[in-house]
Formats: sequence, structure tokens, C-alpha cells
Amino acid sequence: MATALEKGWLYLINNFTDFQLASIGSFIIHESVFFLSGLPFIVMERLGYQRQYKIQGKVNSVAAQEKCVMKLLIYHICVNLPLMIVSYPVFKYMGFTSQLPLPSWNVVCFQILSYFILEDFIFYWGHRILHTKWLYKHVHSVHHEYATPFGLTSEYAHPAEILFLGFATVFGPAITGPHLLTLWIWMSLRVIETVEAHCGYDFPWSLSRYLPIYGGADFHDYHHRLLYTKSGNYSSTFTYMDWIFGTDKGYRKLKALKAAEHQYEYVEEKVPKAD
Repeated sequence: MATALEKGWLYLINNFTDFQLASIGSFIIHESVFFLSGLPFIVMERLGYQRQYKIQGKVNSVAAQEKCVMKLLIYHICVNLPLMIVSYPVFKYMGFTSQLPLPSWNVVCFQILSYFILEDFIFYWGHRILHTKWLYKHVHSVHHEYATPFGLTSEYAHPAEILFLGFATVFGPAITGPHLLTLWIWMSLRVIETVEAHCGYDFPWSLSRYLPIYGGADFHDYHHRLLYTKSGNYSSTFTYMDWIFGTDKGYRKLKALKAAEHQYEYVEEKVPKAD
């Protein structure tokens, strides 16, 4: 007996071609997940909601937020969409399919975990290269226009950077030719992860508080606050690449100093003062 997901999928493949689903369909999925997950942080910043969890005290102006949204729409339509269209033959050649049966959840989970690990490795080195003097000045500085990031700034970048670092995201799926369902889930999770890393809030429920190797907003916010020659924290999702190559030393030192300061304040509160 077909599940609701299989019935819905059957409707899609009976009414749209592989090309339409992989290009236009993927674009619609990306835009929906990106803006639905990112726009709430603009609203929160404007209203001052959950301000106690905001990492930086600075608030972006309305003009700066609007500039980001407008440029993103242009970049997505003029760069992302054409890229999804022209990359279809590569995915198809590597075995991509949208047909039934759907892949098992074991296969989906294994592939997505593999994509996260591979993407993080490639992104680390690509991002680190973008912080060399010439590339930072002419390309990556666009992304760092927002020293106080908010969710949507995650994809605010020079078109050349979109292509350069976007390679890290599509490389895993491109060489494995996954099912379209896997591709859409991977794309959605990757978008949500990068939006969260740029959101500017460190919530009590943030994944980084429960998964030590996950970077999250606090880890990446540090990267945006510092000058390009001193930033570090180049990884996209996890933290182990920065730890292995020592590019998180400044961040770790700052965290240790803050922890010591909080401990000192706690002891001062507990120790009674002499009359």
C-alpha cells in the first residue's frame, strides 16, 4: 500500500519531467526553505524579540536588511537558478533519478551525513582561501559587509563566491547521483544549517549546546566580528577542521576567558563580604 509521501511523489513525476523537478522544483524548494527560515530573524531583530539571546548588541538598520533581501533575490534568480538548470545533465549522467521507488531512509540518512562531512571539508579550504588578501578584497568582502549577521546574510555574497563555495554543496550529490528526494532533503537541511549559523542568536536550544562538534551561530558569529586576517572559524557545519588546523584558537581563547569571568563572578556572589 502506497504511503502519503509515495502518492504525492507519484503526482509529481506524472505531471512534471525530471528536468522540471530537478531545476525549477529545486529552486522553489530552496527559496521556500531559505526565506521561511531566514525572515523570522529579521522580524526578531526589528522587534527586539528574544534580545537576551542575541550574540551582538548591534542591530542592523532597516535599510541594510532591505538591501540584503533585494540583492539576494537578484543573485538567486540570476545565479542560483541558471546553475540549477545547467547542472542537471551532470546529475543525470551520474545516475540521478526522481522515479519510484523512493530510497530507504537508511540510504537517505547515510548519503546526507556523507554530504555534510564532504561539504564541510571542501568548504573549509575554499573559505580559508577566500580569506587571502586579494580574494577577500575583491570577492569575499561582500559577504562580510554584515559584521552583525542575520539569517538571510548566509547567502549574501559575490556571485563568484556563490559559484565557488556552492561547489562544496553540490559536489557530494553530483558524484553520487542521488534520488531527487535525497537531494531536496539535503538542500533543505544545508540551507537551514547555514541560516542558523548566521542568525545572530545563541538560544538555549541551539544544537551547538548539545552536539560539541557542531559550530552554530556563536561559532560563526565570531568569524564575522573580526578582521579577515584574524577571523578563523572557517568551517561551515562542524568545528573539527578548525580545531585540527588551529584556526579556532582565538575563538577558544575568548570562550575560556568568558568562562573564567563568569566563574569569578559566581564565586564573588557566593563568598560573603567581611564587615
